[in-house]
Amino acid sequence: MRSVLSATLILAASGACAQAQMMQPSSAGAKPKTVATVPVRPAVQAPADTANAMAQTERLALQSDLAWVGEYNGAITGDVSDRMVNAIKEYQKAKGGKPTGVLNPQERSVLAETARRKQDSVGWKLVTDGVTGARLGIPLKLVPQQSSDANGTKWSSPTGTVQVVLTRRKEAGPTTAKLADQEKKDPPGRTVDYTVVKPDFFVLSGLQGLKKFYLRGTFKGDEVRIMTILYDQAMENIVEPVVIAMSSAFTPFPAPVGSPPPRKTVDYGTGIVVSADGAILTDREVTDGCIAITIGGFSHADRVADDREHGLALLRIYGAGGLQPLDLSPGQAKANSNTNVELTGILDPQSQGGGSAVSSVKAQAAQVGGGGDLALSPPPAAGFSGAPARDGDGRFVGLALLKPAVIAGPATSAPAAHAVLVQGDVVVDFLKANGITPAGGSSDAKASVVRVICVRK
Repeated sequence: MRSVLSATLILAASGACAQAQMMQPSSAGAKPKTVATVPVRPAVQAPADTANAMAQTERLALQSDLAWVGEYNGAITGDVSDRMVNAIKEYQKAKGGKPTGVLNPQERSVLAETARRKQDSVGWKLVTDGVTGARLGIPLKLVPQQSSDANGTKWSSPTGTVQVVLTRRKEAGPTTAKLADQEKKDPPGRTVDYTVVKPDFFVLSGLQGLKKFYLRGTFKGDEVRIMTILYDQAMENIVEPVVIAMSSAFTPFPAPVGSPPPRKTVDYGTGIVVSADGAILTDREVTDGCIAITIGGFSHADRVADDREHGLALLRIYGAGGLQPLDLSPGQAKANSNTNVELTGILDPQSQGGGSAVSSVKAQAAQVGGGGDLALSPPPAAGFSGAPARDGDGRFVGLALLKPAVIAGPATSAPAAHAVLVQGDVVVDFLKANGITPAGGSSDAKASVVRVICVRK
């Protein structure tokens, strides 16, 4: 177990974008100096940058699947590290593929299926504990017996060779360091050979009597919740591969029903060049909460205006040449339900092996509710939020926006559209209100879209 559980549990998240120089005014009222820049389309991104662009839930699933197939032996936190990238490369080499560090869709599908079969072999199931409300993964074929009291729940094998114990208690002013020290001593005789203490959780492993143990705990307010896995040393080869997955799946304080998923550390979207002097239209959600916004192949961007109601954002870059604004003059054309449209955007790097190619997909607009926005079906893939939509005659009819999924929404609620089309007239009015008159421009949407990169804390 030491080779697995003594792995580094603190994973370093990687940064994800470089910034070009900006044009800055030399003095009040003076014309700004233009810094000559040559647009350079980015090369294929580093594997860590591609992984950082994935949603947290996607990174967690990837690390979990790699652990199940025996390639990853670090903590499954969703953070990106060299350990995670190397695990991907080792998996690719084991399958006879090129070790790029970025799984293509086929490789990802095979990995997920392999991990699923291994999960099935131990009866892996994600459950919500009825006593504490915590969520955790349980190997039900190993621990089929369950009992509960006011302090938690216990799962065990018929002979007690494997046990999973979830406990809770109240404690004044807890800290993870304090809790770790307490757990090292209780029960007496516990021998700890590995400890990790972070501000939001702690991990201990070692021997408890004749059994091996792995413990993960945390707190919220004055409530402490701890999961302990105990197993006979003879069961080590069977239980070890499951322990890391259980640690990862342990969610002691789940988000309330209806909560949106955590935001990506690095978000990718599509922007439309709407003026030759650096104005770019995109999705407001993609650019919300960013500590830095960059336009791929150009420079840093400022968000200068937004429309919360319709989900639009206007960005501006400085000193860039060669921009080709899209012809939005047909934007007064209105898409109707069942209108077939073509969306032009830049897929998330994870979907194209770290690349930044522009592509187009077909969709159909459909009326939902009484609002002006139309639902898009099928919804485009990640990275297409902010993509322009054109009808069969090549006329701009709106902007595609991807909507974040909601975690465990009420069963009685109507399903929200995963992607919507903001009508072209709404887009044009927004631009005019911000001093941009969309007249003329390029009819080539592929030449007028750019990648928008948002970096969050």
